Amino acid sequence: MKVVVLTTSYPSPEHPVAGNFVAAAVDGARALGVDVTVVSPKDFHHFGIAYGSGIAQNLRASAWRAALLPAFVLAYARKARAAARDADLVHAHWLPSALAARATRKPYVLQLWGTDVALARRAPILARPLVRGAEAVIVASEFLRKEAVALGARRVAIVQPGFRIPAQVGEPDDPPHVLFAGRLSPEKGIVEFLEASDGVHRVIVGDGPLRPGVPEAVGFVPPDEVGSFYARAAVVCAPSRREGFGFGPREAMAYGRPVVATRVGGLADLGPGSVLVPPRDGAALREAIVSLLADVDRRRELGREARSNAVPLAASAEHLIDAYRSALTGGQPT
Repeated sequence: MKVVVLTTSYPSPEHPVAGNFVAAAVDGARALGVDVTVVSPKDFHHFGIAYGSGIAQNLRASAWRAALLPAFVLAYARKARAAARDADLVHAHWLPSALAARATRKPYVLQLWGTDVALARRAPILARPLVRGAEAVIVASEFLRKEAVALGARRVAIVQPGFRIPAQVGEPDDPPHVLFAGRLSPEKGIVEFLEASDGVHRVIVGDGPLRPGVPEAVGFVPPDEVGSFYARAAVVCAPSRREGFGFGPREAMAYGRPVVATRVGGLADLGPGSVLVPPRDGAALREAIVSLLADVDRRRELGREARSNAVPLAASAEHLIDAYRSALTGGQPT
């Protein structure tokens, strides 16, 4: 099977952490024998629309770039057509990639991640044909499955991204602390976290527009170093206001760490090993954090559940290839 992956975010020498989860899925498929070619903005002139803070944020910061979107899409489509000449299937990550996928005139699957769903709600007339044109829509959570169905998806496959699960995980630091690891922006709930964890031992990893108001943050940490922060934390907190999937909390669970998260989007189905609270409820968030930090036995119990609930990379790759095969044969994804 030959698959062409189209993505608006993918690692490059200048942007080594962009779209790492897409690259992990590509590596997993290749490991199982799939011939994968990737087309991303590093392969064509993207006019400064891609990379940086992401397409949506880049356009907000420089509204004039919106005039360059047709040129961006045309360059993307030309590169996609050339790469897909002898492909069996095209895998488009995010809605904008579906435009390039349609230009290839090959069967395609569309992967929705969350930010594109928010945009689709604002322009459903534009989004629905791209969703309905896909042989299948791939999503990472039950929340996104429902969103895909609402947008007219004919078939939907839930494929949870996989994670490297450490062979062993030691005890957290003493005294125990709560960890926030993510973008320092309003939608990630950093404001609520700061209020809820006031006076509590905490560590904050990340960067973003609210960084000036979080002087204690250690800043950006490369993905291959974040694991050491999970390993030292007693509790990991993900207080997002909206979330399509939630990579950080699920990676923390692979390290056997209990997660306190808001019951929104893809976080709502974190499953065993998590404690869910209502979004923007600072009192409930603080109670969950403080009670777990004080109860080592409960933390260990939840940590074991979290670790057993983590999806290995190989299992995720197998599910993805099943979705590819179902899309090509017209079967129902599993």
